[in-house]
Amino acid sequence: MAETQFVTDHQSAVASTNKVLRNTYMLLSMTLIFSAMMAGVSMAMEAPYMGWIPLLVAFGLMFAINKMRNSVWGIALVFAFTGILGFSLGPILNMYLARAGGAEIVMTALGLTGLIFFSLSAYALMTKKDFSYMAGFLMTGMWVVVGCMVLMLVGGMFGFHISGLHLAISAAIVILMSGFILFDTSRILNGGETNYIMATVSMYLSIYNLFTSLLHLLGAMDD
Repeated sequence: MAETQFVTDHQSAVASTNKVLRNTYMLLSMTLIFSAMMAGVSMAMEAPYMGWIPLLVAFGLMFAINKMRNSVWGIALVFAFTGILGFSLGPILNMYLARAGGAEIVMTALGLTGLIFFSLSAYALMTKKDFSYMAGFLMTGMWVVVGCMVLMLVGGMFGFHISGLHLAISAAIVILMSGFILFDTSRILNGGETNYIMATVSMYLSIYNLFTSLLHLLGAMDD
């Protein structure tokens, strides 16, 4: 009886994990398409660069998504969140496309982002390894990156510029986002994340930051 119960519980856990994984990738696909559409609208409108405003709005939406993660409003907020970030990409993409070889830079960054995401996700799915041990490294890395960004921002206000810091931050973000893709996929597989809305937000942010950082690095290399 105990063995039968164990098998039943295991099958139920596997089915629940597969459902979260399936819903996450489905919602992620839809939000990426919607985000790309909003970026296209922004590019067509030739919207001006909006600085930190979209990021501040997106940050506020993240709190709202966390509160509504178990309701249909959570899904609506995810689309608002990804739509705003997608729209904010428009001016950046227009800036790159306006320069010689800019289209190649954008397409290369897009291709590398897709390759990295699918490769790492496939690796985590096939091996089913537990990457939870990376949590401390990833969080420490994020705090270091945030600290460097604040330092760069404050230093810029007083006319101080550290050569190469922008590139170092972008390179660090590429490494960290790659780690987060492994970590987040592993969390879903091992039952650490049971809410597909929150899993989608985490995956989307990894892809978004990976793409923008690769864009910056490739643009600098082209220069």
